[in-house]
Amino acid sequence: MKISYDPEIDALYIRLREGKHECRSVRLSEEVALNIGAGEKMVGIEILDAKSVLAAEKIPAVTVEGLKWNSAPLVVRDTPEKKYGA
Repeated sequence: MKISYDPEIDALYIRLREGKHECRSVRLSEEVALNIGAGEKMVGIEILDAKSVLAAEKIPAVTVEGLKWNSAPLVVRDTPEKKYGA
């Protein structure tokens, strides 16, 4: 799983599956969409106007429970590897 935030457009994307996927979007609201891939598997969650939707002045802390860190390393970056949506 990878969570990316782009402050220029205030968008948060939660990628649940790695790689390229052909998806259809299911809009839950104007700000929130689910990206559904082959086999009806959820690929990601897009949140536009993230600060407003998450009702905070900043992106909240993320708590991860139940993972064995030797199988899923945690990587924290101040800036994304590439722009959101690129």
